[in-house]
Amino acid sequence: MMRKLQRNKKKKRKINMKITNEKLEFEKMKLEVERLRKELRKKKKYGLVWEDKPEDVVEMCKEKLPVLKEVKSKEIITDKTKPVNLLIEGDNYHALSVLNYTHKGKIDVIYIDPPYNTGNKDFIYNDSYVEKEDSYRHSKWISFMVKRLKLAKNLLKDTGVIFISIDDNEIAQLKLLMDNTDLFGEQNFVDCISWEKKSSAKGVPPKNMIVNVHEYILVYQKSNKFSFVGEPRSAEGFSNSDHDPRGPWRNTNIKSTVKDKSHAFTIIDPFTGNSFTDTWAFSKDELTRLIKEKYLIFPKNKNGQVRKKEFYNEFKNANIPLKSSWGLFDNQRNTEMLKEILGDALFLNPKPLDLLIYLLESTMNKNSIVLDFMAGSGTTAHALLKINKKDSGNRKFILCTNNENNNGNGHKIAEDICYPRIKKIIEGYKNSNGEKVEGLGGNLKYFKTGFVAAEPNDTNKTKLTKEAVEMLCIKEGTFEAVVEETDLKIFKNHDHHCAIIFDEAMIPKFKQKLKKLDGKCSVYIFSLGDDTFDDEFEDVKGKVKLSPIPEAILRVYRRIFK
Repeated sequence: MMRKLQRNKKKKRKINMKITNEKLEFEKMKLEVERLRKELRKKKKYGLVWEDKPEDVVEMCKEKLPVLKEVKSKEIITDKTKPVNLLIEGDNYHALSVLNYTHKGKIDVIYIDPPYNTGNKDFIYNDSYVEKEDSYRHSKWISFMVKRLKLAKNLLKDTGVIFISIDDNEIAQLKLLMDNTDLFGEQNFVDCISWEKKSSAKGVPPKNMIVNVHEYILVYQKSNKFSFVGEPRSAEGFSNSDHDPRGPWRNTNIKSTVKDKSHAFTIIDPFTGNSFTDTWAFSKDELTRLIKEKYLIFPKNKNGQVRKKEFYNEFKNANIPLKSSWGLFDNQRNTEMLKEILGDALFLNPKPLDLLIYLLESTMNKNSIVLDFMAGSGTTAHALLKINKKDSGNRKFILCTNNENNNGNGHKIAEDICYPRIKKIIEGYKNSNGEKVEGLGGNLKYFKTGFVAAEPNDTNKTKLTKEAVEMLCIKEGTFEAVVEETDLKIFKNHDHHCAIIFDEAMIPKFKQKLKKLDGKCSVYIFSLGDDTFDDEFEDVKGKVKLSPIPEAILRVYRRIFK
């Protein structure tokens, strides 16, 4: 009995010693952590540091997955030969998540006009306005922006570009954020454009006697494959007084201002025999060619200057580079125009239409896809439709906007401002004088974000497949229904088809219908796993592209919401 008690005491002492040693080690570790923390504080840091603030709409995606549902009553079709534009009502984080499936790597241009975070009820975070006195004001704005910009970058083509309107409240933070390698990176910074929003410093002079009249547009490329189109070269200064068959020309100086006099040589006017000696901007051989081809203009006397004809039609580039300062685009005039279209459904500080037209014309080709996921009053759509009308282009826009109460005036942004503006611009409207304003034409489909439970069980997978029909049509650009059965749906756009097979038993029936379809067909087959039923399509594999659903969608969402 005594031995047993002694053994227990000895065992207890060992345990106590172990606990004591562990406590000492823990205290040592605490001291070391504190030492390292102090050491790190001494070191200088470069870059943007912020307190990441959780956002309800982002957290929501852990429980629910976003989908898109069409509002058929808001469809606008004026010309079936023209492309279909999209307006998505809902939180832009959810809309961008869906677009990461439907439009990854497909977007040419992104333009956004985010809240400027002035502290004057222009920025809502988790259903509350962020006030100027909020100590987390900048952190909340950065958290909001970074989540959306990461999703947006995935959508751009390698030749794509993003434009972000901003003012002095967040320009410094935004530049550092975009320079982050997790986003676009400093190497992809293109420029910071400044533009004037008003022509003069009217009103009561401020205390410091300086008035801000400008805003910015930050420009970042997806990769170094991007380039502006530029603006058309002006024919101003060109004329054809001598009726030269090569067309209008202007005269330019050919004298070198940098060459030493020792490099001077003589050229001779072949008609008068007058000689001219100088340091020239061209070599002897090149000047001999220019004289022979009648590019040079010789003066009537020896004291004049020899000039060179520069023909408008011989410029290699029809366009010239843009400047980074763009002058005046009047905000007030745009507000008046919007009131003319919408009446009393006012929207504060819409971007000038002319600014967006100039920006997009300098960037896009005739078939570009433009995304604005902070669409507001819909100026981007208005600008694009105007450009399409001007040059018969086939550009498409995708707009995303919420349906919040606009500035407390009782009008909802998507339903009462953005959509009605686009509808009137497409179809035409009467102005305040009762005069008809012709529509610009175009097509629009209106979608709202919906949700399916995220738990990956068989029931939810089945439901997601049923709810994803509109998403698949958007991805394929096929909106015209050809077959609409319970377990088989086929849509088309010209000679491109999209089929959705909800039950593998419908595969033989689909293959019979496939024989009558022109062109290739994208086929989405419901599978609880990742099976595309390749063997079933072996005999028609040249006509189909197979994808399993909902796995193809879930794969994207797992990457985004991990």
